[in-house]
Amino acid sequence: MKRLLHSALLIAGAIAAPAYAEIKDAKPDGFTLEHSAWVPATPQAAYAALVNDVGRWWPADHTWWGDASKLSISDKAGGCFCEINGAQQAWHMTVTFTDPGTLLRMTGGLGPLQGMGLHGALEWRFAEEKGGTRITLWYRVGGYTPDDLGKFAPAVDKVQGVQLGGLATFLGAPPPASTPSR
Repeated sequence: MKRLLHSALLIAGAIAAPAYAEIKDAKPDGFTLEHSAWVPATPQAAYAALVNDVGRWWPADHTWWGDASKLSISDKAGGCFCEINGAQQAWHMTVTFTDPGTLLRMTGGLGPLQGMGLHGALEWRFAEEKGGTRITLWYRVGGYTPDDLGKFAPAVDKVQGVQLGGLATFLGAPPPASTPSR
């Protein structure tokens, strides 16, 4: 009976508040992505997990040295979203705005975008919803490259979905279904 109730609650949570992903725009000079997921946690707890437990939910295969435990986020203006592996170090993004439990904004280029000289604004937004929290990950990227940046949007969109999915699952949401961008 307990297992049946637990399964019913997970299904109800997934139906009541689905995750979504969207490429908002994709043009030669940049793109905007948005992902959203509901989690069964307060906005403050979700924000704390984002910042304090990044090494526990971030996918290890999306780090420079294959070990997510080397990641940290300093949630203060000028703070670093960093990956430190001894002498190997990466400053992924800079924290530019923080309102704990509501919003964390970082700027910079994630992964290969950094080496391409591209820049982005990444926001993690937290809103109380249906006894839990709606987390929205929003990322806008732009800058010069001889390539059409819009062509990068689907790949970056997929990675952003994996990252938000990791946080949502860590916070107790059902694992996200594969959601194609609209």
